[in-house]
Amino acid sequence: MKRDRLKQILTLSAVAVTVILLVIFNSTFDSYQKRILILCGIYVTLGLSLNLINGFTGLFCLGHAGFMAIGAYTSALLTMSPEMKEMNFFLKPIVPFLANIQIPFLPALLIAGLMAAVFGFLIGAPVLRLKDDYLAIATLGFAEIIRVVFTNTQSVTNGSLGLKGLERFTNVWWSWGIAGLVILFMVFLMRGSYGRAFKAIREDEIAAEAMGIDLFKHKILSFTIGAFVAGVGGALLGHLMGTIDPLMFRFLMTFNILLIIVFGGIGSITGTVIAAIAVTVLMEWLRFMDGPINFLFFKTDGIPGLRMVIFAALLMLMIRFYQKGIMGTNEFSWDWVLNKIRGPEKKVTGK
Repeated sequence: MKRDRLKQILTLSAVAVTVILLVIFNSTFDSYQKRILILCGIYVTLGLSLNLINGFTGLFCLGHAGFMAIGAYTSALLTMSPEMKEMNFFLKPIVPFLANIQIPFLPALLIAGLMAAVFGFLIGAPVLRLKDDYLAIATLGFAEIIRVVFTNTQSVTNGSLGLKGLERFTNVWWSWGIAGLVILFMVFLMRGSYGRAFKAIREDEIAAEAMGIDLFKHKILSFTIGAFVAGVGGALLGHLMGTIDPLMFRFLMTFNILLIIVFGGIGSITGTVIAAIAVTVLMEWLRFMDGPINFLFFKTDGIPGLRMVIFAALLMLMIRFYQKGIMGTNEFSWDWVLNKIRGPEKKVTGK
């Protein structure tokens, strides 16, 4: 009991330190640094949503950009003022039932997640009977279909012109507040019976079914929850950028999130959080690679997308030499810290 109490105190202290650091960063960072900090929180949310499907349940999904697009457009259309909608939809008027709707950001965020979850359920019901590469191709196709539909529904999404003038609701507190809630939800989910069932399906579907686990029910549940969180993450991203268009939600967006969970560990909450922060910061730090470079014998006039080539190479190296990522399927535990502090003898005796 004493050890459990100590771990609770340490956890609360860690949360308090995190909040204090966010307060300090929010007040001292310039606008560019603050934007990176916000992106870190958003990518934590998106990384965990994909890791739930790919890492914890073992479903190879590549359609996350589609769920993000649904969430972003839903939230944007619900929060934009009628005047702003009229300015955006100058080629073709917006459908009447959306023209005068304007609601606060929080309910719009929840509705965005629910819309993505509904599509996740509708898409998941047929395609989750597929496995491995076939499932990946089917979900990738779904994401592309969503993008093409959004490009051609001028009276709903404004087509290829996208939506501009979105309120920039997403700040440090929205970004990291949602990320914190998702982390907490994932911790409790994975410790419960559903989390154990997800992991059993990941390890061996036949054995899981033999143990009485309803494979389809748990797969669709995982897929729907992941879609909900991705929709919320897409809405946060849209209200950070201030503008959205279908080209934002190409496969490259899913690749960025996949990169995070592979680096962090496919099946690790801790690894996803660490990798989301590291990858987001590195992506911004390496942005100079896309411009002109004059370094000793290496000179270029600017190669757009070069930093993504570097990240792709890093991903290949990670898969080749360190397939389980930073954390593998492990999680951070206060027990490890306490055992290190107490020493090997006390670790064995438990005193």
